Amino acid sequence: MIAARYAPGHQDEVKGLVLLDAASPTAGADLKNRIPESATGPAGELRVQSLAVFEGQNPERLVFADGEVRAAGDLPVRVIQHGQQYLGAVPEYGPGLEEDWTKGQKAWLAPSGTSEPSTARNSGHSIYVDEPETAVEAIEDATARAAG
Repeated sequence: MIAARYAPGHQDEVKGLVLLDAASPTAGADLKNRIPESATGPAGELRVQSLAVFEGQNPERLVFADGEVRAAGDLPVRVIQHGQQYLGAVPEYGPGLEEDWTKGQKAWLAPSGTSEPSTARNSGHSIYVDEPETAVEAIEDATARAAG
C-alpha cells in the first residue's frame, strides 16, 4: 500500500511496482463496513487489531489511511493476490472480507495502463513465503518491462 501510494508522485525514482496481496486502498472503511463494532470473537479481534495497525499502532508507527488510487502512466505494475482464501475463515464475515480484498486488488491495477493481475493459487497472505518463485517472477517481469 505504501509503495503504491508513493509511486505515482515519484516516477523519477520508481520504475516498476510489484504488489503482493497489498491491503485494499479502502481497507479501513471496508473493515468498518463489513464487521460491526459490536462483533466479538475472531471477527471482533480482527477488526480491532487491523484498525489499530492502520491507525499507526505498528512497529513503524505508520498510518495506513484509505485513499484513492492515482495514475502513474505506463509504470509496469504487477498485482498478485492470494489464492488460498484465508479471510474466508473468519466466521460470518469471511466471504465478504474476501470480496472486499479482491475489489482492492483490482483497484491497485489503476496506476498503470500496463498493469497485470495474477493469483498465487497456493498461497495465503504471505506470498513471498508460500510461493517465493511467484514473487521473484513478478519482480523479474516488472524489472524487464521497466528496462524496456
